[in-house]
Amino acid sequence: MLPVMFKNSWFPTVFEDFLNNDFMPRANTTAPAVNVRMDEKSYTMEVAAPGIKKEFCRVSINDEGNLSVAIENKVEHKEEEKKHHYLRREFSYTNYEQTYTLPEDVDKENIAAKVENGILTVTLPRVQQQPHKLSRTINIG
Repeated sequence: MLPVMFKNSWFPTVFEDFLNNDFMPRANTTAPAVNVRMDEKSYTMEVAAPGIKKEFCRVSINDEGNLSVAIENKVEHKEEEKKHHYLRREFSYTNYEQTYTLPEDVDKENIAAKVENGILTVTLPRVQQQPHKLSRTINIG
């Protein structure tokens, strides 16, 4: 015989009502999905940012030479009509900031970024490195 589990419907509701209110905002710990691809000339990062405008994105190189990508939520909060009461609300747009360590062969002076169709694309051109010659003459002192 299999055990039967009973669902107590009031128990989750009590906690949801307590935690999902204006006094205690819900934390959203999800980060946008990031794709990185490489070819002979560049690395390309694609950051999923549906509905975001380019004015809300910031891409920069910090003092340590790392790439910083920030997407800021600047949506104005409007007073909602009190005619409707949401039982569940999952639309949430939060701020995101991530710093990436760049490979040594990235040309940091020519990094480019654009936002199109909900994707922030950052192009990181690669520097063609000359192979180091190992053979040389050493002077004897």
